Amino acid sequence: MKIKNTVALISGGASGMGAATARTLAKTGARVVLLDVNLEAAETLAKEIKGLALRCDVASENSVETAVREAATVFGPARICINCAGLVLSKRLVGKEGPLPLEEFQKIINVNLNGTFNLMRLAAAGMIPLEPQGASGERGLIINTASVAAYEGQIGQVAYSASKGGIVAMTLPAARELAQFGIRVMTIAPGLVDTPLFAKLSEEAKHALTAAVPFPKRLAQPEEFALLVRHIIKNPMLNGSVIRLDGALRMQPK
Repeated sequence: MKIKNTVALISGGASGMGAATARTLAKTGARVVLLDVNLEAAETLAKEIKGLALRCDVASENSVETAVREAATVFGPARICINCAGLVLSKRLVGKEGPLPLEEFQKIINVNLNGTFNLMRLAAAGMIPLEPQGASGERGLIINTASVAAYEGQIGQVAYSASKGGIVAMTLPAARELAQFGIRVMTIAPGLVDTPLFAKLSEEAKHALTAAVPFPKRLAQPEEFALLVRHIIKNPMLNGSVIRLDGALRMQPK
């Protein structure tokens, strides 16, 4: 799929991997729509890349419907959708204070898993009526963000792993359903990425995490996530699969 002049929706686009992807696609000529609960940060980035910033809570049906509709009105229908929005929770199933509160588990599932599905379904619905493009007859592409925690969840990651495992599990059936319309579905499962989350850690903690990565022995950069997104867009045979971006990392129990 071509990127130049193509509209791309990016949830969680105001920071981290979403922001890096927005910059990369904008440099390649995409018309980028940043969907984020942090409208101020999204607007700052949108000004930089000549994109569009819209406040959007992916866990809200009305919020996503409104954002997708407004994006189509301003920039036109999107052929690319990238789900980067998500939350992290590190709490044991049963901790010192008792069982993990159900509402905390539900919040992670609601944002990470339901939020991904929410934007997927609406983006796909907008892609189906579009004219097919290129030799493959592509109408669109959806790229979701999972995590290596979907496979090797650590102690305290029950909720997070469940949410990311659900994203992994949706990939193939969604790709199979949308294949008849020429819409691809892919998922990236990053390992340890140098995002604002890691800025809060001590140098000692960062060193310990870096030491766990076989090679390259460092945290991944958000720009490396963005490079993979760009390749997936350009390679029409990538469909229905999950790609790990982790430097051969396999997470230990803790």
